[in-house]
Amino acid sequence: TSLDLKAKAVKTKSGKEYGFEKLILATGSKPVVPRIEGLDKEGVFFVYKEADYLDRLLKAIDSSERIVIVGGGFIGVEFADEIVKLGKDVTIVEMLPHCLMLAFDEEFCVMAEEKLKSLGVKVLTNSTVKRVKGDSKATGVELADGREIPADLVLVAIGARPNTDLAREAGLKIGDYGGIVVDSYMRTSHPDVFAVGDCAEKCSFFTGKPTPIMLASIASAEARIAGANLYELHLVREIMGTIGIFSTAVRDLVLGVAGLTEAAAKREGFDVIVGRAETIDKHPGALPGASKLIVKLMFSRQGVLLGGEVAGGLSAGEIVNIIGVAVENRMTAAQLATMQIGTHPLLTAAPTVYPITVAALNALQKL
Repeated sequence: TSLDLKAKAVKTKSGKEYGFEKLILATGSKPVVPRIEGLDKEGVFFVYKEADYLDRLLKAIDSSERIVIVGGGFIGVEFADEIVKLGKDVTIVEMLPHCLMLAFDEEFCVMAEEKLKSLGVKVLTNSTVKRVKGDSKATGVELADGREIPADLVLVAIGARPNTDLAREAGLKIGDYGGIVVDSYMRTSHPDVFAVGDCAEKCSFFTGKPTPIMLASIASAEARIAGANLYELHLVREIMGTIGIFSTAVRDLVLGVAGLTEAAAKREGFDVIVGRAETIDKHPGALPGASKLIVKLMFSRQGVLLGGEVAGGLSAGEIVNIIGVAVENRMTAAQLATMQIGTHPLLTAAPTVYPITVAALNALQKL
């Protein structure tokens, strides 16, 4: 509950005090609470990472029939997919033009929305919740345009912010996005205190600017860096900036992104060259369980890979990791077009149409 940097001690909720030589803060994140009237009513839930709270949420979902999810990001979309499996009436309300729009280019967002709608989820985009209706218990939501949606349960999932209350009160330096400022070895403004995970400020791999990306995969990498360098800099493999490698699944549709999307690259001022490929993830494509696979790669005018997006079956989740490695190593379109690969009829696309190489070849034609 408190951190004394001068005394190098922490105090717990029970009042016990522990001294430390080195300290790693891994306090995670908290849900963003928007300014919506009525969020204190019974039947309104957030996505807190607390077992007891989540258990109450699951029981409330089970006893509800109509559920409104505020926010169409990863959390909102994945909750919608799971809840509609229970036969519930599910509506997503998203203020942006598309769900998942902070992570993907528009064409991939549309794929996710079409999949959700085919499963029975109602998707309302360009829509903002004004207030939660009801007396003491939520009975629905009212949108900014006056529309009303009845609901037995309202789930607010519009994102998360770093949980840095302890660090802030102790006097550690806090960054532009509210995370604890760290260097490449996860050291904070105090030489004996490290921070990892959602509570630590992230910087973009591409621009060096702060970025609000929060991922378990990043937290794991940061923890390894901090653990290896607590007392001495043993691991000269520092975090060089956050690439941002995401994947999500809406039933059998897997979407993934690594690095910059086309829209994000253009916002940062890059002259973007796009390469595309569409194939089947097994060969021949008539094999059972085969899925269409779409890969989109973004390159700078100099041919360096900036990012990629993938849509398809289960293999898409690993293909996006391959793209992430290529981004981290600043591979070029020429290198990707000629890279050595292993293929198998039951596991991959045919070697003649392997999507990463085909997308790179497509980009090379435009360079």
